[in-house]
Parts: sequence; C-alpha cells; structure tokens
Amino acid sequence: MLWEYSVSEAKTHFSQILREVRKGKTVTISYRGKPVAEIRSILGGPFAVEERLEDLERRGILVHPAGPRQPLKMGPRRPGALKRFLVERDE
Repeated sequence: MLWEYSVSEAKTHFSQILREVRKGKTVTISYRGKPVAEIRSILGGPFAVEERLEDLERRGILVHPAGPRQPLKMGPRRPGALKRFLVERDE
C-alpha cells in the first residue's frame, strides 16, 4: 500500500501518520499532486554516514560529480562578517 497524503490530509491525520511511521512505513507528503517530503522513522534506520549516503544514491537523490573531486579551499577571512549578516538579516 502506498502511504501518500496531501498537505491538508497530513495535517488532519498526523497522529495516524506517526503510528504508521513507527511501524516502519515511509509516508510521502504531496503538494498539489507532487511529492515534496517524506516522513520515515529514525529508529532502526541507517545511522552511519556511509549507509545513509548509499541509501541516498540508491534512491537517486545523491549523484556523484562526473569529474574528479577538487579539494575545498578556505575563503578569505573578513572580520565582522557575522555581525554584518545579522544586521542585514534584521533589516
């Protein structure tokens, strides 16, 4: 059985959704007929990073880049960047 609810149905049946998730089912939430979210149990699920990455790859959510990986480079430090960000955010 496919467990899919619209946003409004999910609001109405949230307790039922949680009961199903606790049983190990994955529930999909759709908005205007398109899936936008999944609710699944974190108990008994993949906790190791490697297992989670493999799960995401199997589901087609994570894809590796075509070329070789480039090392991450640290950007220049700019004193006061956090303060500027907070001020801009509050404007």
